[in-house]
Amino acid sequence: MRRKFYCKNSVAFMFLVVFFCCMSVLIISMLKVPDVDTGNGAMSIYDDTPLKSSGNDKSVGTFGNMMIDMLPEDLAFTVFVPSETAFERDLRLSANDSLVEEKINDTYVVISRVLGFSAIPRVLDTATVPISGEEVSYDSLSGFELFVSKYAGGVLVVNGVKSESVDIKRGKLVVHVMDGVIMDAEFEQSIQPDFDGDD
Repeated sequence: MRRKFYCKNSVAFMFLVVFFCCMSVLIISMLKVPDVDTGNGAMSIYDDTPLKSSGNDKSVGTFGNMMIDMLPEDLAFTVFVPSETAFERDLRLSANDSLVEEKINDTYVVISRVLGFSAIPRVLDTATVPISGEEVSYDSLSGFELFVSKYAGGVLVVNGVKSESVDIKRGKLVVHVMDGVIMDAEFEQSIQPDFDGDD
């Protein structure tokens, strides 16, 4: 009889210990403890540069800022963002027409698809690409293979698309603005205009 009572108490005791440990961890994790300033100019392990775009960066453009805002803030990526001209020319997206309430969901679908083709999960600035025109291969987020090469003047060429501006830093991101849209053949065919032949 004494042994059963002891087992019940030990089970209850273990339950209480586990319960209080879990509650302690939960309470501590909910509290936001501020970073300690060392005061000696030492570099923090956290990058304080905001990742989210300000929405008014003209070099990246409206749709480029939308692409960047879709990425997580705490991971390093390289994004080959089409220029505003490329969005309008290749994808028929314009800031005045594509951002209206009736079309915003379709616009986000197209931009997220382009993001999958044109983002790689690592930092790739012009200094890390060989200048000889030799192609370096990387897989994008969607698994689409990107062939990156660099020419004189630091111009990057990705799958035949030249860069307009390079090495734009956004927190942990490196952004390259491209004079075209990087996409696979299937997606390219899906965005081509349909011609009925009735004209």
